Amino acid sequence: MRKPTFLILTMLLSTPALAWVPQLDESTAKSVIDGAYGRRAPVPTFQTVDLSVKDGQFAAGKDVVKAFEGGSTCVQNWVAAPQDFSAGSRPVSLTLSGQADQLFFQAQDARDSFKNLSAKEALGEEYASKRLPNGELRIDVGVRGLPTEQARSAYLVRLKGKDGQLLAPSRSTYVNDWKPMDIAGNPGPVSATAPAKSTTDGNTTATAAPAKGPFQGTLVYYFQPLKAGLGASDKAELLLRTEADTSCAYSITLDLGSFQ
Repeated sequence: MRKPTFLILTMLLSTPALAWVPQLDESTAKSVIDGAYGRRAPVPTFQTVDLSVKDGQFAAGKDVVKAFEGGSTCVQNWVAAPQDFSAGSRPVSLTLSGQADQLFFQAQDARDSFKNLSAKEALGEEYASKRLPNGELRIDVGVRGLPTEQARSAYLVRLKGKDGQLLAPSRSTYVNDWKPMDIAGNPGPVSATAPAKSTTDGNTTATAAPAKGPFQGTLVYYFQPLKAGLGASDKAELLLRTEADTSCAYSITLDLGSFQ
């Protein structure tokens, strides 16, 4: 279970200066492992940007989302009606993480298995091969209101580089957490079956009806920020278009210097 970012940030005075780690070294690995084993305060290994709307603004801050294209009304409409998906789905959170976060979970698994994981062992091929490649940043995008599961591939994201270069993800996927939303006018998860079909031997079978949207779940994108000229502690912009056929595109501020 992840700890909320704002709680982890209270530990910063007892931790080294923060910056995303493109490639783990022995010192960082030891700090992450010691945190997982309870030998020290946990090192922040991820940043979550809360894009839910509360009291007329984004929970992560008033200016965390700006219009990249389409004008200010795109953001104004989002804030005014965050649950209205007639004009497209809404991102509700972004979570940034790298090798350090994956090492934290590896260390937790080792501890739960009554093993001691050393920094040297963690940097070895057995563990390193199960983490992100060097230089890769993972961004999880929580989404609500997607009309179909097919529309997951319609999302467009780019990382804006130092010189304005737009960096495409090196790869993308999604978490296996997609499900129909339980909102007004939608019954939630569908368990009904289609009409029974007769077989040649006289028996009947029932085919599950496809689930109906809108859907919610998590999209995952992998970037290589260094290729866009971004430093490990820089502020960055994630540019995002939803599946909607509109001119609206958004710029969301990320802080690579808020975690390791």
